[in-house]
Amino acid sequence: MNGVLVVDKPEGWGSHDTVNKVRRLAGIRRVGHLGTLDPMATGVLPLVLGKATRLAQFYVRAEKTYDAVIRFGYATDTYDRDGSPVGPITEPRIGRAQLEAALEEFTGLLQQVPPPISAKKIDGTPAYKLARKNIPVTLKPVEVTVFSAKLLETTGAEARIVVRCSAGTYMRAIAHDLGKALGCGAFLKSLCRKASGDFTLSQARTLPALEEMARDGRLADALIPAAQLLPQFPSETVDALTASQVRQGRDFRVSPFRVRPATRYVKAVSEHGELLAIGEMKLPNVYHPFLVL
Repeated sequence: MNGVLVVDKPEGWGSHDTVNKVRRLAGIRRVGHLGTLDPMATGVLPLVLGKATRLAQFYVRAEKTYDAVIRFGYATDTYDRDGSPVGPITEPRIGRAQLEAALEEFTGLLQQVPPPISAKKIDGTPAYKLARKNIPVTLKPVEVTVFSAKLLETTGAEARIVVRCSAGTYMRAIAHDLGKALGCGAFLKSLCRKASGDFTLSQARTLPALEEMARDGRLADALIPAAQLLPQFPSETVDALTASQVRQGRDFRVSPFRVRPATRYVKAVSEHGELLAIGEMKLPNVYHPFLVL
């Protein structure tokens, strides 16, 4: 069980709740996630299992794609529907052209202030813990990138948008800031993550489906093996002797016909298809296994 399970996280479940569930289903402790989702959100939650947890560092900056519904007319203290209203509740009708123009201002490189109810830390304490104690929270802006923000539809005071953005972008903050820009307040009503890096909703399994597979002893069928991860890194199949040397942290050679010159990272894969290590270029066609599984 070394690889990634792509879970379609249900509403109401926290990311850590989902991790703990998969730990029980898989019978292993080494399970982690590749980017949290709020309990309100659904969709793609990639979980790394076993030795593949060591590959998480390569997914820190993975792009995300979200399908979101924003409700205009008032803001909430959490920037989503679970919060309490801030100010009077209104029923504005935002025109499509007006909203598309506003979305244009929220694409590109942005300085985004995270929501006060978030895991961002202030002097080592998560902001949400301070906010819940009614301690004033002031968070510094964080640089994020919104590659695209497309308006799908508008219905009354609500709008549905699809956003492709960098890791660390808060969709709740985008909803809140859109409301401020339009002068009517807004919050995030629903959110579904469609993609996280290489992982998409079409690959995702629901928790009931994973439970059934675990009961039938087929949970491994849902796993994306470690050797198939990081497809942007070329693979080099090594013989048994070289595999033993790679496990000991010794350099290995790659074929100049399969690996382009100046390629930084290469996957060393055994003859049985097992990912052994990630090698970093040391010399032309010579790689050092800086991460050994």
